[in-house]
Amino acid sequence: MDGQDRVVVCVIGVNRVGIVSKVSTVVSELNASILDISQTLIGDLFSMIMIIDVAKSNLEFKFLREKLETAGNEMGVKAIVLHENTFRYMHRV
Repeated sequence: MDGQDRVVVCVIGVNRVGIVSKVSTVVSELNASILDISQTLIGDLFSMIMIIDVAKSNLEFKFLREKLETAGNEMGVKAIVLHENTFRYMHRV
């Protein structure tokens, strides 16, 4: 599995019920699977990083990104979706 088969989903915003559930549901509907997830709360600020495997999804990355970003917007949070290779390149030392 290369970095093009994995996608990083970052979600940031004010905490509310159902954020993890909504994002997980969208991932499942896209025929992708969650490989890793980390979330934290600082006061009422919610943040989550999710690594998903999209190898079995036949959808274009643009469509995957739009679906996840739309789900975030519907909940009033920001979802940032990047190929893992792009994420790693942006955060290299």
